[in-house]
Amino acid sequence: MNVSDLAQVLFVSALQASDHPSPDQVRMIIEGQLRARHADLSGCAALVAQEAGDHPEAYASRMRWALGEAVRVRPSISFVS
Repeated sequence: MNVSDLAQVLFVSALQASDHPSPDQVRMIIEGQLRARHADLSGCAALVAQEAGDHPEAYASRMRWALGEAVRVRPSISFVS
């Protein structure tokens, strides 16, 4: 699983950048989402696309945040293949 995949999982979660989450919180959210989705990312991709269309003004900043967090926590994610 690559950084982009993890960022999509985080993007569709309820966690917000304004929460200033710790790396452990981000990791737990991503792992929980992956378990709940049985590591099937197709739903995440669809939700990300919908958000990009519905809220383009917020999409870029949220995805930048999600990508940065994914880079930071990827080494500790237990579902990375």
